Amino acid sequence: MSVDGLRPYPAYRNSGLDWLGEMPEHWDVRRGKTVFRCIDERSETGSEELLTVSSDRGIIPRDSASVTMFKARSYVGHKLCRPGDLVINSLWAWSRGLGVSRYHGIVSTAYGVYRVRRNSSALPDFIHSLVRSEAFNWELRVRSKGIWISRLQLTDASFLRAPLPLPPLAEQRAIARFLDAADRRIRRYIRAKERLIELLEERKRALVHEAVTGRIDVRTGQPYPAYKDSGIEWLGKVPEHWEVRRLGATTERLVTGTWGSDPTGRDDIVCVRVADFDRQRWGVDLREPTLRSVPLGERQGRLLAAGDLLLEKSGGGDLQPVGAVVHFDHDQEAVASNFIGRMRVRKQNSARYVLYLNSILYALRITVRSIKQTTGIQNLDVGAYLGESVPLPPPSEQTAIVGFLDAADRRILRHISATNRQIALLKEYRTRLIADVVTGKLDVREAAAGLPETDPLATNRDGTEVIPTESNLQPTAHDMAKEAVP
Repeated sequence: MSVDGLRPYPAYRNSGLDWLGEMPEHWDVRRGKTVFRCIDERSETGSEELLTVSSDRGIIPRDSASVTMFKARSYVGHKLCRPGDLVINSLWAWSRGLGVSRYHGIVSTAYGVYRVRRNSSALPDFIHSLVRSEAFNWELRVRSKGIWISRLQLTDASFLRAPLPLPPLAEQRAIARFLDAADRRIRRYIRAKERLIELLEERKRALVHEAVTGRIDVRTGQPYPAYKDSGIEWLGKVPEHWEVRRLGATTERLVTGTWGSDPTGRDDIVCVRVADFDRQRWGVDLREPTLRSVPLGERQGRLLAAGDLLLEKSGGGDLQPVGAVVHFDHDQEAVASNFIGRMRVRKQNSARYVLYLNSILYALRITVRSIKQTTGIQNLDVGAYLGESVPLPPPSEQTAIVGFLDAADRRILRHISATNRQIALLKEYRTRLIADVVTGKLDVREAAAGLPETDPLATNRDGTEVIPTESNLQPTAHDMAKEAVP
């Protein structure tokens, strides 16, 4: 499939819509109420598959999404939807909280469910791409009403008054087929780029582990000439001239931070919180911290200095255990919150080497055995954690290891940044392509003619094609009986 040869349609006319502009002269503009009818069918058992709306993926099973809201005790009375129904989260329609469902299941009663009318000459696959396009988003925004953007609501009546550009049915099929093929190809490219980032991060992790545990001498790129048993299970052998010491021996006394209060304009100071720990890539960086009001007396002995290590003492979760460590390298006066412990590295050790040591303990989940759970929040037993044994090379080698790892980190980050830019460009291209095709700016009929017939809505959670079955594609007899009633 090639998109390089796409051209505009041979003739256009004014659509009368600012966001649409010129449209192919044989296309029609229909009001939503002539295309859809509202559906308010309710579950009698609550046993159907629970669905939700993802701004990125449309309508998906809730168990495949990262949803933080608690599940209800019962879903009896929730709205039913079928494959082909348009489902809209009325509060998030303006943020792409809508899509055509590929599943038979139940959704929140706050969602709108719309079914394509018989003989409306509208294809659900085309409708899915149209209503989620950047172009149509203008209609969703102006038709969603409210005071705050997070509380804008799209009512049934407002949506059904929205204009919909519709090509002939056969052309809708061609557009849906073309966009499905294009989306699959772009998603493959994006997955390949994302896999490259994963491999780069794995490489970074491997380099840190090899260097900090003495598997290689970073000065030569070869193993050390002689090793000894460290007596530590996770560590194994270390270079013969290295020491094995308690982690606590690398730092001065740990000092717990203070929380303070909301900024008042007086006594305000930068306060590093656990929320400022950035876990977006392997390792942990520090975001720009926020201001808190901390009286001068509470700052006594708690001020941070460049080079301090900040240990997360409380927080975490099952998939993100407590115990992350960041390097404080800001030059402004600051304190840490009471969920954080300040570790000041002793002068004979490199702060960044000790940071890399902590990152290995965290990556290998060594920190987990020092965690004690209370009231749903993980708390780190600091004494136990600082009692962990770690390898310590001579200061000159610590400096060499840090220089090697910092340089490798910069190279890897450049590659990751470039790859992320490529992913962003691919997503922008896909967004623009969809908008241009569903609004008739590009004619894809010839390009689609050579593509196989597919069902864009029939895909699994991971985007692979689904094998049709009675359970996931066919409505129940109960639903079919309701459909028979005009």
